[in-house]
Amino acid sequence: MKVSSKAQIEQKVEALLELMTLEEKIGQMSQIRHFEESVDKHVTEKFIGSIIHTQGPNPGKTALGWQKRFIKLQKKALSTRLGIPLLFAVDAVHGQNTFEGATIFPHNVGLGATGNENLVQEIAEITALESQATGFNWVFSPCVAIPFNEKWGRVYEAFSESTELTEKLTRASVKGHQGNLADPKTVMATAKHFVGDGATDFGVEGGNTSLSRAGIKERLLAPYRMAVKENVGAVMASFNTVSGISMHAHKSLITDVLKVDMNFDGIVVSDWKGYSRFGKNDIINAGIDMIMAVDGDLEDFQKGVKRGVETDTIAMSRIDDAVKRILRQKFRLGLFENPFPDSTLVSKIGIKKHRNVARQAVRESIVLLKNKNKVLPLDKETKKIVVVGEHANSSGLQSGGWTVNWQGTKENYKGATTILEGIKKHAKGNVVYDKEATQNHFDADIAIIVVGETPYAEFFGDIGHESNTRKLTLTEEHQNYIKTYSEKGIKTIVVLVSGRPLVVTDQIETSDAFMATWLIGSEGDGVAEIIFGDFNFSGKLPHSWPKSEEDYKGKYGPNFWDKTIQPLYPLGYGLKY
Repeated sequence: MKVSSKAQIEQKVEALLELMTLEEKIGQMSQIRHFEESVDKHVTEKFIGSIIHTQGPNPGKTALGWQKRFIKLQKKALSTRLGIPLLFAVDAVHGQNTFEGATIFPHNVGLGATGNENLVQEIAEITALESQATGFNWVFSPCVAIPFNEKWGRVYEAFSESTELTEKLTRASVKGHQGNLADPKTVMATAKHFVGDGATDFGVEGGNTSLSRAGIKERLLAPYRMAVKENVGAVMASFNTVSGISMHAHKSLITDVLKVDMNFDGIVVSDWKGYSRFGKNDIINAGIDMIMAVDGDLEDFQKGVKRGVETDTIAMSRIDDAVKRILRQKFRLGLFENPFPDSTLVSKIGIKKHRNVARQAVRESIVLLKNKNKVLPLDKETKKIVVVGEHANSSGLQSGGWTVNWQGTKENYKGATTILEGIKKHAKGNVVYDKEATQNHFDADIAIIVVGETPYAEFFGDIGHESNTRKLTLTEEHQNYIKTYSEKGIKTIVVLVSGRPLVVTDQIETSDAFMATWLIGSEGDGVAEIIFGDFNFSGKLPHSWPKSEEDYKGKYGPNFWDKTIQPLYPLGYGLKY
């Protein structure tokens, strides 16, 4: 299929815009969920521009079922007067993580530890393909935040505290997701969350970013510039405020910096309920183009914007700019010629080739922090190995948030391999499982103790948030798992499963070997391959590692502005055998 040139697309956008009524334009700016009440009717009568899949009822029982539901909605959009196709969006942040059975990759913090831009690009390509296979043409990824404080509950969604590394991997991720946008195996990517989401004071999700404009420019904007350079299709506004001004309503940063200075010509999309939460028509005037009008926001948004235009509080030129950006991406995606998903892609979901790439990512992401007396690699002929901890036997726990469910799952999910299964597969001796360190396997030659965080997403992961009792340390139970075996003189290999560096100074001291695996996704076998020496460690810390909780008493953690705080391990640290 011949792809329209840039000039041809602009001509088509202008021609279509001239035909549109105000109601149709506002409709294009509206994004709703596929399971909301009267959604089918809204697509045709309110001229909806985009459908989002979030936590809630699935579109179907199978991938073809998901496609079937989206095809039905697309046909409704095509039946309208102008026949403008829908964009279908999903938070595919480490694979098509909303579909059980898809390949789930390590979260971005783990990919940051790999430092491998070619691998990140390949992962994004696979994510795009498996997302298209389930009916989506738009993903809300990559997150290009720069986390300043490990108390933030979204640290794992970002690549690194290093601006330079984040910039490099952002480029790879956007290239991988988008490729040739008109190719049915690619999707439109979204750089998020613009801007300062990871640099809020004390790591509060949606908090205030008091960083100066010079600091924002120095630390935070480079990944966005790179994303725009790679023609990223969308940028999502952030929940946080900047010096007290809501980012959704921050015209200086959204319009002047992103759209004008960076010359971004794609869609600026709001985050959850952006219209009602962050200033209503103020966010439109600031430069938001598409609104996530969920949980009852649709009518208020559409009526509010129409009233704004009619009372001259929103310029018609601002509406036209928003709609041009939306139509431009729909033409670039080739949706007017090929509006429906490709059913033949379904057979590619979770295939061995994809899982091999995910397992490679697991191997390359693991960081070895300690290896006393070269206890690693472990001999496969070791007579008795005791594996300890619930994280060892749960693909849900090893994967973190945004896995099958928004807040993740503690259960095993389809197609995944646990760390315990991987160890049993590779070991030639006896492997026993002691879930809670209560079975007294003190005759074991080695104890592999798997500990870490339970899954979370967004503010539910913030340290100190009222919704939870999370700490920057291991739970007492998990500390006791390590004590139980180390105090008996059993050699211990500690495997830490977490979305961020934790304060584990004492546990590192106690253990013989200590591995930071981050949140590995569906391929637990990759951990075992590293333990038994099939591959050497290559992961490097994407974040400075804290010595104590005192490191986070201030706004930021080690290595951000306050150089008097010395981390336990610096950015880029990582041992080999």
